[in-house]
Amino acid sequence: MKIEWAPAKVPLNRRLQTLVTGIFTLFFFSLPVTSFGIVALLLFYGGLVIRALVLIYVVYIVVEHKRNYSAMDGNGWMYNRSNPLNRLYRNYFPVSLVKTAELPPNKNYILASFPHGILGTGICINMGLEISQWLKQFPQVRPKVGTLDQHFMVPILRDLLRWWGLVSVSKGSLVYYLTKSNDPKDPGNHDGFTSNAVAILVGGAQEAIDSHPGQYILTLKNRKGFVKMAIRTGSSIVPSLSFGEVDIFDQVQNPPDSLLRRLQTLVKKVTGIAPLIPVGRGFFNYTFGWLPYRRPIVQVVGTPIDVIQSNEPKADYVDELHGKVMLELEQMFEKYKEKYMPNSTNTKLVFV
Repeated sequence: MKIEWAPAKVPLNRRLQTLVTGIFTLFFFSLPVTSFGIVALLLFYGGLVIRALVLIYVVYIVVEHKRNYSAMDGNGWMYNRSNPLNRLYRNYFPVSLVKTAELPPNKNYILASFPHGILGTGICINMGLEISQWLKQFPQVRPKVGTLDQHFMVPILRDLLRWWGLVSVSKGSLVYYLTKSNDPKDPGNHDGFTSNAVAILVGGAQEAIDSHPGQYILTLKNRKGFVKMAIRTGSSIVPSLSFGEVDIFDQVQNPPDSLLRRLQTLVKKVTGIAPLIPVGRGFFNYTFGWLPYRRPIVQVVGTPIDVIQSNEPKADYVDELHGKVMLELEQMFEKYKEKYMPNSTNTKLVFV
């Protein structure tokens, strides 16, 4: 294997972008395990006071999560969601946001977001870690990103996710955010925002397993839970496509009949998390490593699809809305792919 080395002379800003991206990427891949490890070390080696504080903290997060899904109302401390480090992370790729329609702040929204990719990087930056572009384009609409409910039961990880605007994607949590009042005079809107937009990476772990550069395979055909949630809460559905998301990482080949794929599927069924083996670049080479490739990601936010609220969604209405989402995604893909993906004339959007 021939190694392609990075040039020795690289502008300092690009070096900083690479360093920050490496730290963030390492955090995202390792934090669940690292968090448990830190707690275990503190319990094993800490004194009586440290152990007592750790146990109180663990009990607190469990009780708090059962009480209100670890909810973080508002946008949290804004410095956590837009600061120089996070902007270095954004600009490494870079990640950009394209608005195609207004999102009036008099209602709440579900952003049906695709593709998941390995980490869902574009969505997590635009609506989580670095929300400056979002706030300029969609004022008064709070951006939030849904992630696995079990992440909020993990010490340390839980707090970082909340600081970055991530929320539990459990049914109770989504209802909590999507039924919030849109009245500017409501006490919950004292921050000047009157709407919540929750991004859901609908394809989840299965879509991550299928993620390879240049392949837009969306796990959507049988995913209708987000549509039912939209109907129950009266939230508009906004299709969202992140062009380039699948290109920042490759992964070890895992065809459907391979042993690796069978293992990934088994672990996913048991834990909800797919054990991926990502392939990227290094700090000083472009051939191998765990850093994402420096390739642009463009999140295109589509036109809201309004729904008729009902506590008991009817199957035919669910299918109708689901079909509209699929059609909108297809149209968005064909309209924007050549603009945001060079040499993509033959690239197709595949629904599974």
